[in-house]
Amino acid sequence: MPSVSIPAPHPSRRSVLAWATAVGLATVLPPALSACTGGDRPESLIVAGGEPGGFYLEFSTLLAAALERHGVANHARAVATGGSLDNIAELRAGRAAFAVALADAAGDKSSGNAPEIAAIGKVYENYVHCVVRKDSGIRDVSGLAGRRVAVGQPGSGTSLTTPRLLEAAGLGASATAAAPTAGTAAVENLGLNDGIAALKAGAVDALFWSGGVPTAAIAAAQQEVALRLLDLSGLLPELRRRYGGIYDRVLIPEGSYPGIPAVWTVGAPNLLLCRRDLDNATVERTVQLLVHNAGELIPQSSLGVQFLSAESLINTAGVPLHPAAADAYRALHG
Repeated sequence: MPSVSIPAPHPSRRSVLAWATAVGLATVLPPALSACTGGDRPESLIVAGGEPGGFYLEFSTLLAAALERHGVANHARAVATGGSLDNIAELRAGRAAFAVALADAAGDKSSGNAPEIAAIGKVYENYVHCVVRKDSGIRDVSGLAGRRVAVGQPGSGTSLTTPRLLEAAGLGASATAAAPTAGTAAVENLGLNDGIAALKAGAVDALFWSGGVPTAAIAAAQQEVALRLLDLSGLLPELRRRYGGIYDRVLIPEGSYPGIPAVWTVGAPNLLLCRRDLDNATVERTVQLLVHNAGELIPQSSLGVQFLSAESLINTAGVPLHPAAADAYRALHG
């Protein structure tokens, strides 16, 4: 049985994280970022984020503000995207310096990511949500057979993870069937906001979304229509057999979404990525920022899903660290 990560559903986790980071790490890294001079810093940095209403864009916006505030770059901004796969494409094209992406997307060799992409660190855990209407009668993943399912918009990490989940559940998927056959789900490439709208309207029966806890758009939808989250943790053995140890068993705590009980699901690390040719000074200063100023990078909606610590930052699920990031962590650990 894999180790279990149970984030505590208490808002004070934000202050606990900031305190632990400051006390545990402030004495072992190089001087704070405010000491950097401006001569060798980039003029502008772009952080590829995610969909409005999702955790990626909120985190990326905080990161961009911190990069600018602490002198990593003269200017920095986050941009909205479709999610992990789009973000990786932005990096590869040189349109973004940093991107947040799921570890399974970053490590997907079929997309040719490996030669150009490196990790700065693991920044937090992602939680796969399978959301259905409470009145749908769907109580487990097998109940998605013969149903219409929103699987994430093209370019999102969800659009990569969801087919893996359906396959692990023994379900076929069809993007063309008007009426899916037994054992098959009809899939539609809808992102978070369009998927929620379709779920509320009854146009789809389930929505897959991979994000932080809570996801603001799902919490808002729960105020309009009663929702249920399906337990996906039973799919882990098959997922791990097929794809290795990328995925974990994680708990969405009770209270994350009003009226929805705690549920086990599948989690995957979220990584902060860059191009391998990003200059060493920028990478080193960004590592310092992640460690010294972790408390500034926790979205207001977070219930403690951050893992910004010296130990967890280097757990990048097999995606190689940028050499300058590896050097910075070696200095940290002595």
